[in-house]
Amino acid sequence: MKYILSFKKLAVFLLLAAVIASCKVSKDYQRPEVALPEQFREVTTADTATIADLSWKTFFPDTTLQRLIERGITYNYDLQLAVKRIEIAQSQVKQARFLQLPRIDLRATGQYNRPSSNSLNGLSATNFLKSNHIENYIISADLTWEADIWGRIRRQQEATLGGYLQTYEARKAVQTRLVSDIAKGFLNLLMLDKQLEIAKNNLALSDNTLKLITLLKNAGEVTSLSVQQAEAQRESIALLIPQLEQDITIQENSLQILTGQMPAAIARNVKLSDMQINNSLATGVPAALLSRRPDVRSAEMSVLIANAQLGVAQANMYPTLAITASGGIESFRASNWFNIPGSLFGIAAGTIARPIFARRQLKTAVEVAKTQREQSVIEFKQSILNAVGEVSNSLVQTAKLTEQDSIANHQVEILQQAITNAQLLYKSDMANYLEVITAQGNALQAELNLAFIRSQSMVARVELYRSLGGGWQ
Repeated sequence: MKYILSFKKLAVFLLLAAVIASCKVSKDYQRPEVALPEQFREVTTADTATIADLSWKTFFPDTTLQRLIERGITYNYDLQLAVKRIEIAQSQVKQARFLQLPRIDLRATGQYNRPSSNSLNGLSATNFLKSNHIENYIISADLTWEADIWGRIRRQQEATLGGYLQTYEARKAVQTRLVSDIAKGFLNLLMLDKQLEIAKNNLALSDNTLKLITLLKNAGEVTSLSVQQAEAQRESIALLIPQLEQDITIQENSLQILTGQMPAAIARNVKLSDMQINNSLATGVPAALLSRRPDVRSAEMSVLIANAQLGVAQANMYPTLAITASGGIESFRASNWFNIPGSLFGIAAGTIARPIFARRQLKTAVEVAKTQREQSVIEFKQSILNAVGEVSNSLVQTAKLTEQDSIANHQVEILQQAITNAQLLYKSDMANYLEVITAQGNALQAELNLAFIRSQSMVARVELYRSLGGGWQ
């Protein structure tokens, strides 16, 4: 009967601990309120459709670029590090799942003690055990459980889960940036190829013109000044070629490093004029950035983690309840160690501990945790503001670069015609050679500028895709 009453008391105590464990002193996480516009600037009508939902293979149909991106996703070291951080966080989440469970340890102990014959223990062993030494053998199961009275352990689990989700979103953010950087690097490489082609074509034209001027000078029709001007024009064009070849090599090296490869040349059979990128400008609504932008999601997970850590700090201010129990078999002789029930033993205890002298320190920890949560909210809101701004900037760049492309293309046509007219006038003695040189120089700069504008127009669409959250699918 005595054992039954003791068991009932322990059961009541455990039930009371379980009820108290449902209490909590901190607030559950709620996403901070952010005022967002109904649509992006430069967008006339709001629509939920967005290019961010497209996979990067759909957005970049060129097979050469696709191979580069695939290689980057597989071998880029920044992305590999992000994956390793996810694996670490996964292990921490698995570990955190067991925080609320009791800890059970199995223990086996064999002890031999030879006390002094003149000591109290020695005399007791001699008188009671008829031996000059003491033996003790124990096999036991020890249980320790902390009742999560104020939700401290649950908040720790929330913080751990938030850390995992943050690393997961951070990995997606790294990939979106990587896909964007590879695409922009490849477009810049094609632009440099085009500019190198333009420079070589103009150098060939300049060589022909120089030969003509030299023949005219030998015939006494022009002075040596005209030849010198033609030579100077030719050298200024020739100077562009090694500069562009240098830039091409550096860009190739950069792309190879982005894809986790040693610097080397990049095989390509596509020209800037043939490059295809999805032309859609569907942006969706700003509110969708909260779920589509990985960096915004990562910033939100920082708020969740800070909120959970605040809960832990607040719970540390309150008493803790720990339940300990131990049971097994024990004997001072090996011969009757397993004599059941005589060797059985058991003990259970409950402990309530409340911080006293560390209260000021714990209160400071709560104040710091509150401030850190407020800081994370500010950073979250700033990330949203930056995201909306990036989308708006990409939209206006796309629109204005399209306008610039049309103007620059018309400019090139005019200047090409100007070269033809200048040459005809020069042959008719109605213009000097300086006008021919000026027309050729202006046309060269216009062609180089047109190649740059066309590449930047595609880069702006790549940035729009990334800023909307595309690239990780």
